Amino acid sequence: MFTGIIEEVGQVTRIAQGNGTRHLTVSSTELVKELKQGASIAVSGVCLTAVDITSQSVGFDLAEETWNVTSFSRIKEGALVNLELPIRADGRFGGHIVQGHVDGTGKFLSLDPIPGADDYWLHIEIPPELTRYVIFKGSLSIEGISLTVAKIEGTAVTVAIIPHTVLMTNLKSLKRGDPVNLEVDMIAKYVEKMMHGDSANSSITLERLVNQGF
Repeated sequence: MFTGIIEEVGQVTRIAQGNGTRHLTVSSTELVKELKQGASIAVSGVCLTAVDITSQSVGFDLAEETWNVTSFSRIKEGALVNLELPIRADGRFGGHIVQGHVDGTGKFLSLDPIPGADDYWLHIEIPPELTRYVIFKGSLSIEGISLTVAKIEGTAVTVAIIPHTVLMTNLKSLKRGDPVNLEVDMIAKYVEKMMHGDSANSSITLERLVNQGF
């Protein structure tokens, strides 16, 4: 499990293809110090397994499905990716619950400076089927970054971005039309299932979630 707080920005150094899979190598100078073979790491919001680790890089095997349904389809050597290690059991929970399971890809529209401020407006377009999970002031993971929705109009989503987030993530490298990985708030999906599914046989009800502060 992750929190959407990016710890390092890596760079794709190699993409190799063969036998229906791709092998992705990403540069890293900090997080590799804590990695072991078989460990999980979020790469731009996608939970991957480290298979090759050196002092300067980490390699991953990508299934065709992973390549096709994520923003990795646009990746080329030199591309920047956001990196985050799983949260420790005794760690501080700084963002929101992020599983590293991509729900779909959106489209990067722009990152515009806000007049009279140092902040930015991030504009993206999301798939229609995900709009029901995205709410004003709700959490949304974009490229693995835990962000808060400032506005949603149809499939257009706007997020306020502080300079630190621009500096510490790959947002600054994106171009109009680039796909971006999206993971909606997991709690929203559970609530939907309980409201429309067979919640009578469940010990967890919507009322109980509300009473517990969710």
